[in-house]
Amino acid sequence: MSRPHRAWELSEALARRGLAAPARLLLDAHRPLRPLLAETAVFLQPVLGTLLGDRYRAWRRVLERPSDYDELIERLGDAERR
Repeated sequence: MSRPHRAWELSEALARRGLAAPARLLLDAHRPLRPLLAETAVFLQPVLGTLLGDRYRAWRRVLERPSDYDELIERLGDAERR
């Protein structure tokens, strides 16, 4: 069985909590900082990765891949419209 896509998992989790709109605004506003945020996530991996596990790794992967970042924003927009 294949794993659902990371952006889908994150967008669904945020939408369930009613955070789709605020998360979309923040991600869109911080788009120019994405490369710096990805590097910071790698730097913080030893501490936050241990504390948060798979959730942290999923966020880190989304930050590292521009296409995943864009897809997350798009999916959050779709969740807002539902």
